[in-house]
Amino acid sequence: MREHEIVTLGEGWTPLVEFSDKVYFKLESLNPTGSFKDRGSSVLVSALHRLMEEKSGYVSEDSSGNAGASMAAYAARAGLRAKIYVPEMVAGPKFDQIRFYGADVVKVSGSRAKVSEDAQKIESGKFYVGHILHPIFRDGIRSLAYELAEQSCWKLPERVYLPVSAGTLLLGVISGLKHLKNSQAIKTMPRIVASQTRQVSPLCHHMKGTRYEPPEKVTSVADALVSVNPPLLSLMVKNLKEVNGDAVMVEENEILEAFTELARKGFFIEPSSAVAYAAYKKQLNSGEVSRDSSVVIVLTGVGLKTMLKPRL
Repeated sequence: MREHEIVTLGEGWTPLVEFSDKVYFKLESLNPTGSFKDRGSSVLVSALHRLMEEKSGYVSEDSSGNAGASMAAYAARAGLRAKIYVPEMVAGPKFDQIRFYGADVVKVSGSRAKVSEDAQKIESGKFYVGHILHPIFRDGIRSLAYELAEQSCWKLPERVYLPVSAGTLLLGVISGLKHLKNSQAIKTMPRIVASQTRQVSPLCHHMKGTRYEPPEKVTSVADALVSVNPPLLSLMVKNLKEVNGDAVMVEENEILEAFTELARKGFFIEPSSAVAYAAYKKQLNSGEVSRDSSVVIVLTGVGLKTMLKPRL
């Protein structure tokens, strides 16, 4: 790919900020559309936009919000039309964000799988890019691992906490870290901790060997984490076990407490991002992680996307 064909909005190289002694936040919420998804969208749209232009095509994507907003933004940057399929109950700010980028938005009633199914229906000119399934999207997410290594002076922390739903962040970061280790750019890999809500915790249950019964309707405050039956679940389990990773499930009150605590300390993030901090606090309180352990917590989305209202 030639340099002038790269579709970018200045994503990446987000701050790594010290929160407390040995605890750092990677502020993915400061990407152009307010989430880590911009890393994948830039690489995916860069790879495909010439082909779409030649065929007079348009982008089709399914998303609970953040990926849809990101893909709509990068499609707009590339001069492409976009049609974004979203769950019927998508958060208002995310829905508005997608529309402001000029994309057509289709609300789909039913499960998250139904949203994906509708996005993939054959229509003239439609290019279904499917960020969850497309490996090029995850290649873009790998850049987060490379940045962490460079910003840490090639000495990565002992643990990295990530919120996990469909798995693009988890798989992208693990892939990047494996690449760094195999290239001998780093000596050791951090322990990856996948963080999930009780309602949406298929990965946690598979890792612990327990039965998962998804709710009929996801009502968690962490409304960006909705994949109760992620298509890449077996791949997530395989990769997380290969790197001796861990998985933590947190409760609604723990998410709200983490969200509020971070906001009161100047970090305004999505409740879905607060899941990773809640998971860290849970392991800290249980003694599974020490205060002396070096930790990075990835804060994935900006708080301006939330539907929560402050208490008076």
